[in-house]
Amino acid sequence: MMKWCGERCEWCVVASDGCDEWSSDGEWSIHYPLKAEADSRFQHRTEHRTQAIMNFVQVRRISIDSAMKNPTSSVLRSKWSPIPIPHRTIHEPKGQDLDYINVAHSHLLHSDWSNLNKLSTKFDSFKVKHILLKLQNDYAISLKFFKWVELHNPKLLTLETNSIILHVLTKNRKFLSAESLLKKIVCTSDVNVDLHSNLFDAILHSYRMCDSTPRVFDALFKMYAQMKQFRNATNTFCRMKEYGFLPTIESCNLYMSSLLSFNRADIALPFYNQIKRSKITINVFTLNMVMNAFVQLGKLENAVQVFDEMQGMGFNPSISSYNTLITAYINQGLLTTGIKLKLSMEKNGINPNAITYNTIIHGFCKEGNLHDAFKVFTEMKRVNVAPNAITYNILITACSQLSKTEKGNQIFEEMIRNGVKADILTYNALLLGLCNEGKTKKAAYLVKELDKKKLVPNSSTFAVLIRGQCARKNPDRAFQLYKSMVKSDCRPNEDTVKMLMMSFLKIEDYEGAFSVFKEMLKRPVGPDSVVLSELCKGFSRVWKERLVVDMLKEVDDGFLDFRRYEKVKSIIEGNEIEQNL
Repeated sequence: MMKWCGERCEWCVVASDGCDEWSSDGEWSIHYPLKAEADSRFQHRTEHRTQAIMNFVQVRRISIDSAMKNPTSSVLRSKWSPIPIPHRTIHEPKGQDLDYINVAHSHLLHSDWSNLNKLSTKFDSFKVKHILLKLQNDYAISLKFFKWVELHNPKLLTLETNSIILHVLTKNRKFLSAESLLKKIVCTSDVNVDLHSNLFDAILHSYRMCDSTPRVFDALFKMYAQMKQFRNATNTFCRMKEYGFLPTIESCNLYMSSLLSFNRADIALPFYNQIKRSKITINVFTLNMVMNAFVQLGKLENAVQVFDEMQGMGFNPSISSYNTLITAYINQGLLTTGIKLKLSMEKNGINPNAITYNTIIHGFCKEGNLHDAFKVFTEMKRVNVAPNAITYNILITACSQLSKTEKGNQIFEEMIRNGVKADILTYNALLLGLCNEGKTKKAAYLVKELDKKKLVPNSSTFAVLIRGQCARKNPDRAFQLYKSMVKSDCRPNEDTVKMLMMSFLKIEDYEGAFSVFKEMLKRPVGPDSVVLSELCKGFSRVWKERLVVDMLKEVDDGFLDFRRYEKVKSIIEGNEIEQNL
């Protein structure tokens, strides 16, 4: 049975695959009602008549802003009737085609692949479709035949052919296979702006022919959500509603989760409102993501309100619900409130997990309170919640930052003893402690361990090592590390560059400072005006004049773009004017 949503789609989020074209508040639209009656004999009409009906459907859009100004607007109050699902058929085979299809069908039923191979040269897309339709009640043979065609002549697998096997798989609840096939279609097809619309149409037009299930559209929507193709997921959701189909709440949750992973809470919340309007039954995971969305937007009060309303909606807050709020409280510096919520969670019979403890330990470490951080760490072990790599990394980093390297080493030894695998973040934390104390030789020895452990240094690794060399007033060695960092495709951050530059300035090494400056300017994405301005404050007036002359020489030699030279020159001279003022 099909699941009708009861009303047409009332909105459409405008999104982009790259997530860089979203509007700040999410863009909505509303469709006008469709006034089309389904004829009882609709399924017997010709393809031409079906297309005429489809062309009659006109989807007009208006801004949600104007509609919301008038709550009694007929646009908002109108109820939708789903568009009739078109019924497409393919011509019946005759003569030799029919004989050929029956013979191939017989070979498949008897798993006679050797004889089927002899017929492979005579296959065409028309025959493949009919064989799949004859096999549709046996998904296993259908899928084997589909893969056989894919191996011998993949050009025969058109969108229409693919849609038939998708219907077969979803009817038999083989959703993972269906989603895998959909991903392959989307990823391997030629770049075509109409691909996604044509794919939906192909599935739709073969829906009745295959006596399919709404889950085939859910699989399509879910696949786009997994691949974070938000525009296509949104368009699929809207078109599903037009024809009376709704995705499962699991797929909706996945879509919201994908949006939140891109910090698109401003889109996830309107989508949640659409879920409610569509009367899709939500679950506790849905509400957890709504809370996460509000937290992302800095609306902690709204997140707390959702949490408080959970039981009234028939849901008991889960461990994730509590962890979301505890993390939000601690990130806002409300550590005491976060701890109180942990106690409340325990009273309600929910035991804290590693995420809960890690969050609270991190909160104490941020405040420099190692004593209470280790008390929580001890409690964690006492209640048999196993510390993980994140737990140990938090504590080692805190020890390194507070110059308690020996304590950090003890934690590292316990980590290894308990069989918890150290990662690059662990070694970065240990290196931080050594470099802060100027123990660069021990740090170099530890770096060699990375190769043995097959761990790849990242930007933080290089930044820590550069810091250590700068602390020992060895900017030349630090600059060599900087070059290695760039060569390894690790991008230095502003603090690292500024620290390196100031290290040369402190020993009045102009050549070294200019080398760093020049290296920065040659990078495709050079330092911004604020960084340049800060760096230039360290130059004397004589050095600034020399810097401008040397940069101009770089322009003449073709190593520096003239426009970038002009920009930097104006910043240098601007700094000088500010100082004179």
